[in-house]
Amino acid sequence: MQEYQQRVVDEKVALDDKCEKLSKFFSSEKAKSLSPEERLMLAEQGYRMTQYSNVLGRRIAAFK
Repeated sequence: MQEYQQRVVDEKVALDDKCEKLSKFFSSEKAKSLSPEERLMLAEQGYRMTQYSNVLGRRIAAFK
């Protein structure tokens, strides 16, 4: 695997970890105490992070 390819893999691993943590946060009491606007922005952020992860996954699949 080329160095730049490993960076893409590492980036996806880190991003997936953040996505998982954000998803778990949404189930917490603290998340329920946020304003509707803040929850909406976090939901949008999570959606976009997931989309980004999907693109990285497709790039990784093309490496092989």
